[in-house]
Amino acid sequence: MLNVAVVGATGMVGSKFLKVLEEKKLPVDNYYLFASAKSAGKEVDFMGKKHVVIELNEQNVKALNINIALFSAGGSISRDFAPIFASIGATVIDNSSYWRMNEKVPLVVPEVNPEDIEWNNGIIANPNCSTIQAMVALKPLDDAFGIKRVVYSTYQAVSGAGVAGYNDLLEGKEGVPPKKFPYPIYGNILPHIDVFLDNGYTKEEEKMIKETRKILHKPDLKVTATTVRVPVFYGHSESINIEFDKPVTREGIREVLSNAPGVIVVDDTDNLRYPTPLEAEDRDEVFVGRIRIDESVENGCNIWVVADNIRKGAATNAVQIAEYIINKRN
Repeated sequence: MLNVAVVGATGMVGSKFLKVLEEKKLPVDNYYLFASAKSAGKEVDFMGKKHVVIELNEQNVKALNINIALFSAGGSISRDFAPIFASIGATVIDNSSYWRMNEKVPLVVPEVNPEDIEWNNGIIANPNCSTIQAMVALKPLDDAFGIKRVVYSTYQAVSGAGVAGYNDLLEGKEGVPPKKFPYPIYGNILPHIDVFLDNGYTKEEEKMIKETRKILHKPDLKVTATTVRVPVFYGHSESINIEFDKPVTREGIREVLSNAPGVIVVDDTDNLRYPTPLEAEDRDEVFVGRIRIDESVENGCNIWVVADNIRKGAATNAVQIAEYIINKRN
C-alpha cells in the first residue's frame, strides 16, 4: 500500500498540490487531506470522489499509515508536525522555509540535484519558489561553463504572498486599501519581499542567496539578489546575470539550455518572442529567453527566466520529489 498525505490541502498551494496530483496519476492507494480544525470536516472533490478534510493533530496523524506527506501549511506547522510524520516512517516534502537551511535536510529541485533525496532522514525541503526556477536554468550552465557569480533581480507575482497578496491586487483596482502589503500593489511595484534584515537585504533575498549555494553545492559562490513584488497574479520573472569560469557564447548558452530538463527556450527577439508570466501560467516548465552576452565582464551573460510560482515554484516541484521516491520504491 502507498498512502500520501497533503497537509494544508485547502490553501492556495495545497489546492495546486491536488491539481498536479490529479494530472500525474501516481500509483497511490490512498490520499489523506489534512488542514486546520477550522477546515476539518469539509469535503474536497479530488480524484473523482469526495475526500473529507482531516484535522491536523498528532492523534490523527499516528492513526494512519502514511508513506509520503506533502506539506504547505506554514513554517510553524512544518516545525511541529514534520517530525511527527517522520516518526511514523513517512517522508515529508515540506514547502515552508523552516527546514531549508538545516544541514540534515536536503534541499531539492529534481532536475538539478535528485541525488540529494537519497540522504534524507524523513524530511526533504522544497526550495523557495524564486530559487527553484533559477536553479533549473542555472544548473546546466554551471555544469557546462562553471558559474562563479550570480546577480538576481526578480519580479515576483502577488500569489507568492498567498491569498491575501492575491486579493490586494484584485481589490486594489477598485481602490480598496491593501491588507497584506505595506503599500498598494495595483499599478505599483514594491522592492520588498518578506522582512528586512540588519544588512539591508530582505529575508527573500537571503533565501535566494543561501539556497543557491546549498543546491549547487557551492558554499562560497558569490551571489547577490534584489527581489521585487510586481502587479502580476501568477508567474515570477527573473533577470539573472551570470559570470562563468569559461568563455561563453550566445549560441553555446542557448544550446545548453535547449537540452536541459524542464527548460523551454523562448529567445527570438527578431519576432518579439521572449518569456512572459502569462505564457508560463499553469505550466510546469521554466522558460528562458533574452539570452545575451554581458560585454562588461570577461565571461558573462544575462538571461530572463519565467515560471509559474505556484506550480513549478511550489506544488509541481514537491510532487516531482514524491514521484522520484515512489519510482525508487517500486
